[in-house]
Amino acid sequence: MKSLARRFTKIQNRNSYYSSYLCFAMAIKGRGFTKKTISHWFNRLVVKDDYSQSDKRGILKHLELFANTSEDRPN
Repeated sequence: MKSLARRFTKIQNRNSYYSSYLCFAMAIKGRGFTKKTISHWFNRLVVKDDYSQSDKRGILKHLELFANTSEDRPN
């Protein structure tokens, strides 16, 4: 899953004003990652100041849904 870290880094480099949380969300969108993978890389890549610790469980649940949403769907 190093590809997730590479994708995250590319997004972060292209969008220097985005938070690490937003870059992570963009990196996993529509990729179908498992809950375990999302949690692991979230802890490694997202800066802890970008989210509230008390909201972490809800954020991870939302990211899991986001990762399994098709990129091709119209808004």
